[in-house]
Amino acid sequence: MSRKSKTNVGMAHTILKRARLSPSATALTFEGFSQTFAQFGERIRRTAAVLRDGGVCQGDRVGYIGLNHPCFLEALYACGCLGAIFVPLNFRLTGPEVRFIANDAGIQTMMADANYIALIDDEKEHLHCSRYISIENDAEGWQGLEALLSDKGPLTFVEHVSEDDVALIMYTSGTTGLPKGAMLTHGNIFWNTVNVCFIEENMKGASLTCAPLFHIGGLNVTTHASLAKGIEVVLHRSFDPSLVLRDIEKYKVSTMFGAPTMFSMMAQHEAFLTTDFSSIISVTCGAAPVPVPLIETYAAQGVSFCQGYGLTETAPFASILPSDLATKKIGSAGLAPMYTELRIVDNDNKALGADERGEVCIKGPNVMKGYWNRPEATAEAIDEQGWFHSGDIGYLDQEGFLYICDRVKDMIITGGENVYPAEIENVLYGHNAVAEVAVIGMPDEKWGEAVVAVIALNSDTDVSLEELRKYSESKLARYKLPSRLHIVDVLPRNPAGKVQKFILRKHLSEQ
Repeated sequence: MSRKSKTNVGMAHTILKRARLSPSATALTFEGFSQTFAQFGERIRRTAAVLRDGGVCQGDRVGYIGLNHPCFLEALYACGCLGAIFVPLNFRLTGPEVRFIANDAGIQTMMADANYIALIDDEKEHLHCSRYISIENDAEGWQGLEALLSDKGPLTFVEHVSEDDVALIMYTSGTTGLPKGAMLTHGNIFWNTVNVCFIEENMKGASLTCAPLFHIGGLNVTTHASLAKGIEVVLHRSFDPSLVLRDIEKYKVSTMFGAPTMFSMMAQHEAFLTTDFSSIISVTCGAAPVPVPLIETYAAQGVSFCQGYGLTETAPFASILPSDLATKKIGSAGLAPMYTELRIVDNDNKALGADERGEVCIKGPNVMKGYWNRPEATAEAIDEQGWFHSGDIGYLDQEGFLYICDRVKDMIITGGENVYPAEIENVLYGHNAVAEVAVIGMPDEKWGEAVVAVIALNSDTDVSLEELRKYSESKLARYKLPSRLHIVDVLPRNPAGKVQKFILRKHLSEQ
């Protein structure tokens, strides 16, 4: 028998080891209260004891719904201590949507903050949970976490988990059909962290987390990696541009993750021009390409962007564009990280050459195990060679840099020509009247599909279709120019910041 044993790369093991290595360093700061790694580790072990005494065992699922809070992270790592599976729930979902996910995942224990207890209570008769734990406040029919912790000693052991053991089930928002639970293993999380740390050294001071932790970007771009490295995380319940700008300066933040719309809202805030950004090494942006004007706005303040492309299913990084290349490779999603591969394939799953457009495929130890209880969906998404098919259209240039053109489903075919909305959106963003833009295809009797621009305007501005076409005609082929224009107050976005184009299509089709 071999004396060798595989190293434990479990999420809980990683953070508890950090607590032993850096006990006095600050782990979390939340609403003015800070705790050291030693205190954080103690809370994790005690939360694990609470869950264990409630019957949570290896492989059981624990749900959590609520705004960002230290208890989210403590519960996540507590599950890791037991070999249980953590299921973070999108707090923007309706009751029936939460019900579906909770029952689909087979959640045994449900944890919730005060804001979402009523939502869960309305669904209780339909849920199969055996235990309900309230995070901050006592509530009828719920056990208060703090009361449970008050007389509970810390768990004295941590289950050994393998790289292939599931750590998280994160449900994808999806635009059609029922949501699918992406099974992310401890190995997926570990290798994503390695990829992050090998390509951009921006986590040296405090990291700020204001994106929702239930989203893979909020959790796994900087939050977990920062804690693993022994770096303080300044945690916000939710995104508030004024508080983010305040705390960047107050806590000497070196990096944060956000979607383009978040950085846009910060740039429009009155405090933006007076905020001291000198501690920032770079900020990381995902969910959508960063418009060039936004890059330039932040560059004027000495802030550069590290851009990334990824999905829940890839934990999330499939490519990363380091901040030093942000202007040289504008429009690119970057290179494949150290331990991840990229390729572009055609409709027959044959690899394409440089500059040829096709579906983006990802392979590596960061790719999910599969979809929870969805073997057919798993087989459709991950081919026999282990390549995950993203559903995104893109190409690799001669140097291997990835460019995302659009979603397969979002591509517009007008007059027999393939049109990629992202290309048009990038041009339209340069118009001074455009605050937000989404380009979609709508049925057209003559051309099959019409190119439709849906725009939210900057304050005190206006624009006509003719103006937009004239502005764009030197940058786009005529068949790519918008033939219809719709003005809206705001574009519908999911919690990750991505524009929900299916909502726009539905709305416009009903007009």
